[in-house]
Amino acid sequence: MSLKATTFADLLAATRHSAVHLEMRDQYAVGDEAEDYAAFLDTGVANTDPATSFWPQWLPLVTNAVARGVVMRRARIVSEPVTDYIRYEHAITVLNLQAGEDVRWLPRRRASDLALPGNDFWLLDGRLVQFNHFTGKGDWAGKEHTEDADVVALCAAAFEAVWQRAVPHEKYTV
Repeated sequence: MSLKATTFADLLAATRHSAVHLEMRDQYAVGDEAEDYAAFLDTGVANTDPATSFWPQWLPLVTNAVARGVVMRRARIVSEPVTDYIRYEHAITVLNLQAGEDVRWLPRRRASDLALPGNDFWLLDGRLVQFNHFTGKGDWAGKEHTEDADVVALCAAAFEAVWQRAVPHEKYTV
């Protein structure tokens, strides 16, 4: 199977032990959540209905992986004060947690001395990295996969360093 043509859902379905995600952007402009985000900006209330938006596609992937014994961790490096998007993301993280992900937040000022890759990434089973590329406005620009041992080691070390310093979701306030 060609990794370029492989969907993230296929990669996660093949994952057996761990899936970690490091997010480093303060703004994403992902189209599938634009309506919910606009409503959040208008009302200050996030839509946490798991049957709406992009959740019906994401939540089963997570719950199935966790049921197979995959440990899913997500760390977010954020600027403070946080952007409106990060406030929104924080509000909807309850669904990630309910599906079985563990989520932590690291203020960017506490990451200054860490060696971090230049892009958000997923590291699957400690062997495959999927880098996610975004435009300056936060729009999706594509993905890139690698199993290069040096890149995998960099990403693993970066994630663990962030994870150790990060604040569990339940204790992080925006």
